[in-house]
Amino acid sequence: MGPVKGSKKKRKVDFAENEEDSGDWWVDFAKGINMFSKGINGIVSPSKGLIKFELVFGISRKTFNYICTLVRDDMSAKPGHFSFSNGKPLSLYDQVAVALRRLSSGGSLANVGDFLGLHHSTVSQVTWRFVESMEKKGLHHLQWPASDEKITEIKSKFENIQGFPNCCGAIDTTHIKMCLPLADPANKVWLDRENNHSMLLQAVVDPDMRFRDIVTGWPGKMSDSLVLTTSNFFKLCEKGKRLNGKSVILSDGSEIREYILGDLGFPSLPWLITPYRDKVLSDTQMDFNKRHFATRMVARRALARLKETWKIINGEMWRPDKHKLPRIILVCCLLHNIAIDMHDEVQDEISLSHCHDENYRQQMCESADTTASDMRDKLCHYLSRSLPNS
Repeated sequence: MGPVKGSKKKRKVDFAENEEDSGDWWVDFAKGINMFSKGINGIVSPSKGLIKFELVFGISRKTFNYICTLVRDDMSAKPGHFSFSNGKPLSLYDQVAVALRRLSSGGSLANVGDFLGLHHSTVSQVTWRFVESMEKKGLHHLQWPASDEKITEIKSKFENIQGFPNCCGAIDTTHIKMCLPLADPANKVWLDRENNHSMLLQAVVDPDMRFRDIVTGWPGKMSDSLVLTTSNFFKLCEKGKRLNGKSVILSDGSEIREYILGDLGFPSLPWLITPYRDKVLSDTQMDFNKRHFATRMVARRALARLKETWKIINGEMWRPDKHKLPRIILVCCLLHNIAIDMHDEVQDEISLSHCHDENYRQQMCESADTTASDMRDKLCHYLSRSLPNS
């Protein structure tokens, strides 16, 4: 899957128009969960005996309501005649709740069905209807900045982290693990360098941990550099159609173009600045690498938050459909961005982690560009003069 391009128009939402947006829906839904969730730690509030909405779905009611407005037309246009085990039909809110529980818990279809009082086939069908709708109606939440004002804001925030001027993003890659039968020769293509079956997700992230461009669907054994160079993002940058904004003139007269930051697994390019990798580094080069690491940490935290919140892509997915998985990954990225765009207070309360690819070794890319090296030296010199040592 290539970079996602969505509509530049953002849909305005009036929550008052949601006839189902009331406490009554959640009270009734929670009662159904209570019947099937005895003994599940942390889900039931000891003081009230009620299910905690935020712990079931990992998002606030405000964000949940907004997501319902996005998928309302699609999910209402195709009546599925879904019902709970007690015969009660699933409302729009019920269907969205089922899908979000499946995506956020990472539980099996059977476990989610037992938790909510549904047949596992209903969980599967409802979740997929939701995914199909979200990948159409939510794409405007994942796009490259469309205005000079927005890209200027992004650059300013990146510069405030560790002083990097004219920086537009940070790039990183993570593995989505899959549990596949070893006996099937066709599955060997999905074996990665750590002997896991996995699919890659590459993401370019802004300073607010929002995904601005993603690529997924490639086998986990592909190198980070190869995934990048086969992506549409790479092609756009190489053709001068992205990261093509105004250069900045530094205090020493050096000219710095727009760029993103990446680790040593990526090639050194005029628009992709990687750390110094020599065995012996000067003090200023070591300081540069520290600042570089601290700045691109937003990408690592974004991917860690993505996996921690939408656990369906954390751990090992049980025999997933390899054609559907990239679309599920995309929707999880959209939901991640929506929570940021909605200023979701539940997400804000989650502790930040930077570990999204545990037990995977750092990749090394040998590709180096002279122009990129010159620009890195200019940035290194500028940072050593303009900022105090860390």
